[in-house]
Amino acid sequence: MLGLVNTPNGTAPVELRELPEPNPTRNEALVEVHAFSLNRGELRSFRNNEEGWVPGQDVAGVVLRPAANGEGPPAGTRVVALMDEFGWAQRAAVLSHRMAVLPDNVSFSQAASLPVAGLTALRTLRHGGSLIGRRVLITGAAGGVGTLAVQIAAHSGAHVTAVVGRPERAAGLRELGAAEVVAGIEHAQGRFALILESGGGASLAKAIQLVEPKGTVVVYGNSSAEPTTVSFADFRGAPNARVQSFSYFTSEAEERFAPDLALLVSLIADGSLKPQIGVERSWRDIAQVAEQLRDRRVAGKAVLMVEQG
Repeated sequence: MLGLVNTPNGTAPVELRELPEPNPTRNEALVEVHAFSLNRGELRSFRNNEEGWVPGQDVAGVVLRPAANGEGPPAGTRVVALMDEFGWAQRAAVLSHRMAVLPDNVSFSQAASLPVAGLTALRTLRHGGSLIGRRVLITGAAGGVGTLAVQIAAHSGAHVTAVVGRPERAAGLRELGAAEVVAGIEHAQGRFALILESGGGASLAKAIQLVEPKGTVVVYGNSSAEPTTVSFADFRGAPNARVQSFSYFTSEAEERFAPDLALLVSLIADGSLKPQIGVERSWRDIAQVAEQLRDRRVAGKAVLMVEQG
């Protein structure tokens, strides 16, 4: 079978090569991969891993052989799944408790946009508890996580302020549910019960100034790659507020992956959630797509389609 392997010293970050077939364990299903998405975090993993490593976390496809332990969906089922790695191949061994069945009206492309970004959006918002009538600020709102978080928060009854890096990236965010859109967190007004923060550096420092008493700042990224200096005095206007770190793989129990993925695809199926896919290309075009994503020329998610045969 074909797969994309890491080539840190090559002309492109990854290249298609022949790979051995997966050998699933008793709790893994063999899945024919039809689509996967490329996350910004995976761009860094190209540089940080060795030659020949196979990336890939977000996959959607069809179960060819169910898990030997009898768990998970049967052969022929369309699924979406979250993997640690090895997803960028024509076939993959997928943990049965990390996949969910796709409704007929949810495409492989839509599903592939969900696992990392969707779980991050859903689970970071849970740190705010009930969001009805509460003010929520979301940085990086035009990105893969942000566009989903804006919709889920608005659907949950929150008053959403979306923060983008450039004015041109604001397009469409009001239609997704944002009550306000600002270019730069420094232009946000008032205080917020929940802030989803992915910029780091000055952005995180400003987020701490904007959180309300007993509110929460959830830190799920550091796109600026800059440190943030925090002082006790920064919380003078927000007593008992907290800064919460976030990692999607360990944020909740392993057995919650399948139910949470099922919830996300059900929201797509009923029209409550519309994944924003900025680029959809063949996996053979991954070098160009990675460049677009790196330069922030993709609004929403980048999805790659896998040719079989």
